[in-house]
Amino acid sequence: MGSATSGPQAGPRSAVRRRFDLLFREVAKFGAVGGAGLLVNLLVFNLVRHATDLQVVRASVIATVVSIVFNYVGFRYFTYRDRDKGGRTKELTLFLLFSAVGLVIENGVLYVATYGFGWDSPLQSNIFKFVGIGIATLFRFWSYRTWVFRALPARTAVASAESFLDEKREARPARAR
Repeated sequence: MGSATSGPQAGPRSAVRRRFDLLFREVAKFGAVGGAGLLVNLLVFNLVRHATDLQVVRASVIATVVSIVFNYVGFRYFTYRDRDKGGRTKELTLFLLFSAVGLVIENGVLYVATYGFGWDSPLQSNIFKFVGIGIATLFRFWSYRTWVFRALPARTAVASAESFLDEKREARPARAR
């Protein structure tokens, strides 16, 4: 005999565990794309800051825009590739809207540090850029998973999986009897 917690309905504990595992994987993928985006952001920021005469916040805005484009591609095709792909125009519009809010948060921190407190050395600028990115990342994670890359409704996901399995069965050659 099996235990009371085995089988397809193993109880609330396994459901919680499964949801936690899914969230952990999502956070890990978000972090991988975000980490790469962070490197792009900081590299472009320092390149623009040292290769041009642009003010620090303007250089930061350029770097943030470049990383937003990089991150969209990573989130759409890696982190959230299993999410609803319908309504790409709406998805991109929401992504850009929430990214713009994140841009304001990120560069607002840098602006206050630079022009409010006079902390404008390259080290200080990088520290406050990094702090701004961290705060904006929390907002972006919540907004992207809640509003932009929405999960498919359960019925749609099941129907999609079933149609995939049906297509696989139809594609198999008939076995010799």
